[in-house]
Amino acid sequence: MRRMLLAIFAFLSLVAGTALAGTPQPFDDKSFAAAQAAGSPILVQIHADWCPICAKQRPILGALEATPEFADLVVFNIDFDSQKDLVRKFGAQMQSTLIVFHGKTETARSVGETDPNKIKALLETTKAG
Repeated sequence: MRRMLLAIFAFLSLVAGTALAGTPQPFDDKSFAAAQAAGSPILVQIHADWCPICAKQRPILGALEATPEFADLVVFNIDFDSQKDLVRKFGAQMQSTLIVFHGKTETARSVGETDPNKIKALLETTKAG
């Protein structure tokens, strides 16, 4: 069911030409470029299904993404195991990497963070200053 929903969201984002804010979706260059060009706050999450730290991050990120404060956050997921080209493109060394952008500017990144307050602070760097 989750894969079907992700496929639907990915299709809708391609049809719309931009990423769906607040809805985690698989990374694709076109949607990422559109979100950057729009000056959107962006989270790129590099994860692995088997990763216990990623499993701890998921509910924290889900709760934050559901808040009005981060309603416009565009979230892209990259699978650490199957998307090695993208992992290299973003300079990630391991799963559980969170990279945030405000438009085209990377504002911060973290690896292995599971403290909800620190993850919230990381996401807050995506806001225009």
